Amino acid sequence: MIRLESGVRKASEYLSLIAGAAIIIMMLLSTADVLLRLGVPLSSKLRWWFLSFLKPIPGTYELVSFLGTVAAAFALAHTSIRGGHVSVSLVTRLLPERVRNIIRMITNSLALIFFGLLSWRSVLYAEELRFCGEVSMTLQLPYYPFIYGVAFASFAMSIVLITYLMNDIKELK
Repeated sequence: MIRLESGVRKASEYLSLIAGAAIIIMMLLSTADVLLRLGVPLSSKLRWWFLSFLKPIPGTYELVSFLGTVAAAFALAHTSIRGGHVSVSLVTRLLPERVRNIIRMITNSLALIFFGLLSWRSVLYAEELRFCGEVSMTLQLPYYPFIYGVAFASFAMSIVLITYLMNDIKELK
């Protein structure tokens, strides 16, 4: 059990590093796109030469959208392990520990069903997009690798929820 938990923690840390890298790339790409749209005041001789380079980056909106998907999906498991998700415990704090544990088991079970279904359906959707050859408008990037990423991240979240359930069952005894 301890090995499973440490493996899940390590995998979620790697996924969160990918999410962080996606956020940094989004930031750099957006900043570069804005700066290239602004241009810089130059002398008339240099302006002609520099204006050929000062153009917005094509497909920035698409890339930021894809990277946002990666960032959100790949940060899920690590955020859950760190307790970063919003929870409302106003009423449950007043309940006995055993009842709180049962409520936590129910919510984790429902979340496990949700993320399991999300992972499964994402794989099916990615397969459909791959088969149809669906690509983005500007850059012609295929959608399916990003949908597979969502499926993988949802599967990782499911594993995290399974470890939560195992711990809750152990505490219930």
